[in-house]
Amino acid sequence: MWPNAAHTLVQVIAAGHYASQIPRALVTGITGQDGSYLTELLLDRGYEVVGMVRSANARIAGASTVHGDLADAASLRAAVLETAPDELYHLAAPTFVPASWKDPAQTLALVAGATGTLLKAAQEVDGLRVMVASSGEIFGAASESPQNERTPMRPRSPYGVAKLATFGLVDTLRHKYSMHASSAIAYNHESPRRPERFLPRKVTRAAAAIKLGRQQTLELGDLGAIRDWCHARDVVRGYWLMLQAGEPVDVVLAGGVGRTVRELVDAAFAVVDLDPGDHVRVDSKLVRQVERTPPVGDTTLARERLGWQPEISFEAMIEEMVQADLADLGA
Repeated sequence: MWPNAAHTLVQVIAAGHYASQIPRALVTGITGQDGSYLTELLLDRGYEVVGMVRSANARIAGASTVHGDLADAASLRAAVLETAPDELYHLAAPTFVPASWKDPAQTLALVAGATGTLLKAAQEVDGLRVMVASSGEIFGAASESPQNERTPMRPRSPYGVAKLATFGLVDTLRHKYSMHASSAIAYNHESPRRPERFLPRKVTRAAAAIKLGRQQTLELGDLGAIRDWCHARDVVRGYWLMLQAGEPVDVVLAGGVGRTVRELVDAAFAVVDLDPGDHVRVDSKLVRQVERTPPVGDTTLARERLGWQPEISFEAMIEEMVQADLADLGA
């Protein structure tokens, strides 16, 4: 079951908004980390969930599916108009930031172009509320830390630029059409369902593999680099709360604490009772340029407007991930 949050007000709003029907939610990116956790949350709250998928063979427990491809505007429009949902959660996008440098134009098309299409279609469905997943990457070379909703946005990757474009589209179209549309500025969020190409999962997987004798060392870049990590379950709860609010609101969803890669490594190796100094090596080729200001999210507005705050500690999240990797690799 999902943990209870201090959000009585938005629960009352939600109950009133959907008092006469079973609410229907359309979720893009339903097969990803966030999509799977969000689906579980929505089903637990009595929703009918429809997942937008590219493959006709996709199966999601408890949800039905509709075809939709970010590269096919007609399919996106049809997915929205045919399902006529009460809530649309737009999570689908290329999510691996380094990959956006290979084809910036495609990144913009799949992230910003697809969002524009979905928002325009959503405008034609009466009462539809929309949440678009943005990213802390929109701040880029931030002038302050932590960052909040008013921090100047200076993205430093094609992915960040594309996410900033979606942020602007949400703001522009909701004012043009009086839509209940909001952007979630989500910082790094992790879980055992996170792909292994992302750093935290790479670390927890390696700690488990080394403990089981399947690996000897782990090579990383700058151990002093700072990130703001929280659990994906907490973030998707924030997504849901955004669409229960009486008025649309763009909010930062984050752990609110900057931690170094070294702290991440220490937490993961502590779970398996190993000294990371015996196994972790720094590879200079993996070291990236250090941000001038640490990318850390200020969640004050989310706390004040939504009653949201992270409920799963960093240490508990890392332990869950390591234990899942131990079970998987030891099977």
